[in-house]
Amino acid sequence: MTETEPIAYDVVVLGAGPVGENVADRTRAAGLSTAVVESELVGGECSYWACMPSKALLRPVIARADARRVPGLAPLVQGPLDVPAVLAHRDYEVSDWNDEGQVTWLDGIGADLYRGHGRLAGPRTVTVSGSDGQRVLTARHAVAVCTGSRALLPDLPGLAEVRPWTSREATSAKAAPGRLVVVGGGVVATEMATAWAALGSQVTVLVRGKGLLPRMEPFAGELVAEALTEAGADVRTGTSVESVRREGDTLVVVTDAGDRIEADEILFAIGRAPRTDDIGLDTVGLEPGSWLSVDDTLRVTGSEWLYAVGDVNHRALLTHQGKYQARIAGAAIGARAEGVPLLETNAWGAHSATADHAAVPQVVFTDPEAAAVGLSLAEAEQAGRRVRAVDVDLSSVAGAGLYADGYRGRARMVVDLDSETLLGVTFVGPGVGELIHSASIAVAGEVPIDRLWHAVPSYPTISEVWLRLLEAYRG
Repeated sequence: MTETEPIAYDVVVLGAGPVGENVADRTRAAGLSTAVVESELVGGECSYWACMPSKALLRPVIARADARRVPGLAPLVQGPLDVPAVLAHRDYEVSDWNDEGQVTWLDGIGADLYRGHGRLAGPRTVTVSGSDGQRVLTARHAVAVCTGSRALLPDLPGLAEVRPWTSREATSAKAAPGRLVVVGGGVVATEMATAWAALGSQVTVLVRGKGLLPRMEPFAGELVAEALTEAGADVRTGTSVESVRREGDTLVVVTDAGDRIEADEILFAIGRAPRTDDIGLDTVGLEPGSWLSVDDTLRVTGSEWLYAVGDVNHRALLTHQGKYQARIAGAAIGARAEGVPLLETNAWGAHSATADHAAVPQVVFTDPEAAAVGLSLAEAEQAGRRVRAVDVDLSSVAGAGLYADGYRGRARMVVDLDSETLLGVTFVGPGVGELIHSASIAVAGEVPIDRLWHAVPSYPTISEVWLRLLEAYRG
């Protein structure tokens, strides 16, 4: 059935991933009627093909690696992982790709869900094409584009016939491939190489650049590359793919150096593109397929009503950062709808996503883990800041030795010498993911070094690295 009479809402949200859900949650909390449009599963990429399934695959890998470093326990965990059990738990964590629970949550906050493909059809107007026809939704106050991003694939002849993996196939595969080629050196590439190598695949990693995890401090990628190599993976840097083809059941990869690699599957993890190519951007004067530029309230540049939240604005392609933006955007939409004359758009204000610029945290769930927040040393120097980097070997901390025999890791803090506050912190080592929030607080709170000296870390924990870093800075 086709319904042509427009249905009016205060807010229309395109995309029901974690970002869209959080925008809807905040606008409903502000008393605004809200419609959410979704063409796939409510819960989005993170819930079904990214964060949740990848971490479900990685958790037993990391737990076994940690256990193998504990005297008295190590001999008991030398065998292989139970791959069917790991995959079954992954399926449980993604609810077997069923979004009923998320739909119930969305209904619980009072938002209306429209299933189908949503497209802008001019200012404040969205059409939804679904199995039951087409509907027209109008927004009194705001339309929020929360459609996320998709995996990039290279322009290689015949690639479609090869049926390459992207992050979706890598996290949802029903069995471990015998031989897997991973192309890329970022988060998806390193995490999936870690997971599938531990689950029984012979993994080859091809990295175009100089090393892994190029957006972190150089030592992060170096330590992760060493660990992957020790786990049996073949990590090749300065290497790109020239061609890919299938010869029967075998996939043949040829590199720019002329090397021939035989595999069963190939994963391309070379970047992301915005899901904005078919959402009607041209009807409001914007370029289809483009990243959307926004101000710190997440409102699209030049618009009074259009917001772009999460991956689509290209500020920080991380689920937790998108959810943070959603909270800011929801507050801004609510305040503007209420007629608040002056929003709090100053740095760290209630309507300003300042953390996108100054305090973005990230954890890479490899073995060892890599965690960082804020600016790296190179980024700080490129920004013209007067800085000093302080490094500490994590194995020097008593808690690290207790955590794992032969613990290897490193920590760095980047200090702004003018304000004596932290601009960035990086940890690499087993278990460091749980340390990063303390660093996020220090960076976002612009806590002076002199005050951090009074934040006493508990003994004997790995968090005592904070004391070692401060001691090194103070000399």
